[in-house]
Amino acid sequence: MAVLQHITPQIASSYKSVRLRALRDSPSAFGSTYQRECQFSEQDWLDRVANLCSERAVGYLAFHQDKSCGIAACFLGEQEPVTAQLISMWVDPAYRRTGVGRILVDAIAAWARDRGAHALQLMVTSSNDAAMEFYRRNGFSMTGHTEPYPNDPALIEHEMSRSIL
Repeated sequence: MAVLQHITPQIASSYKSVRLRALRDSPSAFGSTYQRECQFSEQDWLDRVANLCSERAVGYLAFHQDKSCGIAACFLGEQEPVTAQLISMWVDPAYRRTGVGRILVDAIAAWARDRGAHALQLMVTSSNDAAMEFYRRNGFSMTGHTEPYPNDPALIEHEMSRSIL
């Protein structure tokens, strides 16, 4: 069973490692790229970690027997603090369909609910059928809102949402 840890400065190197693995494994699942982030300085990574350690944002790493196997982050909307944004969700392919993703989503939902959020939203690329199905199994549905995917104009991002009340 996976164990979650808050992303903090103490595990910044693990965060960096998992994030770069995620970007290599699933390049169209993120708004950034491996090529961009592998050039970040150590201070850039520490700044990112600091942004995930606040009353308005959180990040979790999932570990199975000391091996990092997943990541998820969340921030409360600036304009709509009752809506939380699930971002940077990824599970190592070897751990998919083992419950790691559900543990991450549940932790994010609980964190957001504790801060007064009523809904959890995310964006998923049109080519990521497996992720869309995972999110549907976890209570998310399409909102109808779409945006162009910034790294590939051939792809669209779909917004999905679920209640966390």
